[in-house]
Amino acid sequence: MGCTPQIGGNIETHLQNHHPDEPELLTVKEASEKLRISKWTLYQLIRSRRLATIQIGRRRLIPAAAVQALVQQLQQESTA
Repeated sequence: MGCTPQIGGNIETHLQNHHPDEPELLTVKEASEKLRISKWTLYQLIRSRRLATIQIGRRRLIPAAAVQALVQQLQQESTA
């Protein structure tokens, strides 16, 4: 299951306001809010291995760098 170009555009617009003092690891809720997508859509990206995560105990966390890598990938796909 792929993402639509609209999601990529929403992500790009939102991440233009990135601040270096943001946490390096995001919760699922934080990542979905940052990307302005539902948690369900975020889990779909995780299941399809388009978004890297790490697990610490029972918590699933998303590196901020993985979110930015996803945005770059979606940008490339939308211009191809």
